[in-house]
Amino acid sequence: MAAVSVRDVSVAFEAVRVFDGLSIDIEQGEFIVLLGPSGCGKSTLLNAIAGLLDVASGQIWIDDKNVTWEEPKDRGIAMVFQSYALYPRMNVRENMSFGLKMAKTPKPEIEKRVAKAAELLQITPLLDRRPDQLSGGQRQRVAIGRALVRDAAVFLFDEPLSNLDAKLRNELRVEIKRLHARLGRTTTMIYVTHDQIEAMTLADRIVVLKEQQIQQIGSPTEIYRRPSNLFVAGFVGSPQMNFVKGRIEGNGSGPVFVSGKRRLPLNGYKFTGEPVMGRDVILGVRPEHLDIATSPTWPGFKVDIVEPMGADMVIWCSDSDGTLQVRTGGNAKAEPGDMLALGVDPGQISIFAAETGDRI
Repeated sequence: MAAVSVRDVSVAFEAVRVFDGLSIDIEQGEFIVLLGPSGCGKSTLLNAIAGLLDVASGQIWIDDKNVTWEEPKDRGIAMVFQSYALYPRMNVRENMSFGLKMAKTPKPEIEKRVAKAAELLQITPLLDRRPDQLSGGQRQRVAIGRALVRDAAVFLFDEPLSNLDAKLRNELRVEIKRLHARLGRTTTMIYVTHDQIEAMTLADRIVVLKEQQIQQIGSPTEIYRRPSNLFVAGFVGSPQMNFVKGRIEGNGSGPVFVSGKRRLPLNGYKFTGEPVMGRDVILGVRPEHLDIATSPTWPGFKVDIVEPMGADMVIWCSDSDGTLQVRTGGNAKAEPGDMLALGVDPGQISIFAAETGDRI
């Protein structure tokens, strides 16, 4: 039985239906990330699981219990919001223990839980400080600690790092990953973000959402290497995947992708079904899977822009049929105006039907 099971759930705001029959099963101990652009419904889904929104139909189960109409406090969950929402006149210890005091938890148990959570989050020296004496990253640790002391089986995170600067986001993202590892496989975490880096680095599985519909569920590797459609392929990955319009043609040795002067034999590509000759398709290839050193497949590209990124370099190049991004090592030598020939490995590409956008 899944730790959290969303079964045919529909959510509506008056006449506007947000979700319609959505289902997800999340196993005990999993770290699941709900990923998608603003307005895709990821926070709505999290709030429905938390009990902050009523569902129009369907059921929500947590740890073998139907909690569809239970109050949030009775669902065995703990939630961390985008806003820290700390009490300004209370110190860290009082902020973390406030909910336990309201639940009339014995004082020795409160002290034990606060001390344990503070140690896990490395904020023990901060327990006597007020929120205005803390940095943004420290405040978010306190907010996580306030949830952690509840000793819940399911933790819900609603974009907890979006208010932090890039350095603090990176640091706290690592701490959340460590926290999940320390808590063991008994603690399930559901995390909402629009940041693909957070999703790829934190998740056991990612649920990609678009316009209140699930586009794909899979491990970060599956999502990245075998995106189910054009949206997932374009949304996940930085720099973004290159897309080339063309068609599939056949010759005596098998199917070939053809786009203007570009041709690519597809014998090394794993189709989801039998390829249809003459079909309009879109080929996707990630910038790091274009090779400028060996095995030239597509010649005649002119370098337009070079973007040094330290360890990596992104080269924008073009021919008469369009522009491609190439990601290569930071020591590569390329200057605007140089001519390149690109190598393409059919085992590293994705092909989508032009009419539907689905992987073929």
